[in-house]
Amino acid sequence: MKIQFSVLILVFIFSLNSCKTNRLTEVSNANIKEIVNSSDVTLIDVRIPEQYAAGTPKNAVNIPLAEIQNNIESLKGKKVVVFCNKGIQADQAMKILKKNGVEAYDGTTWKNVKAIQDEAIKKIN
Repeated sequence: MKIQFSVLILVFIFSLNSCKTNRLTEVSNANIKEIVNSSDVTLIDVRIPEQYAAGTPKNAVNIPLAEIQNNIESLKGKKVVVFCNKGIQADQAMKILKKNGVEAYDGTTWKNVKAIQDEAIKKIN
């Protein structure tokens, strides 16, 4: 009985993993580059002000995660990219923004967004 149960669990786990595709990630990565570099995007650093002051991408505004909910109305109708240090707070911000009807994109980390900006500058020069 234990073996059958273990096999069933393994089949279940395998079937969940087989549904994941890298194609969606690749499309998202390509799209996030266009979005970050578009002229009508608002870049939002959801880290605390001290971290924001230490370094952030060009033209980013600081709205800490704890204040995102209070800024929903000012973000509605805008295309926003959120990011933080490791992507965890950005994921939380994404859930809040999407739940409230804001067009939001996950930039993951501030270094990722900055690298996207730097890459675009290199292509221009």
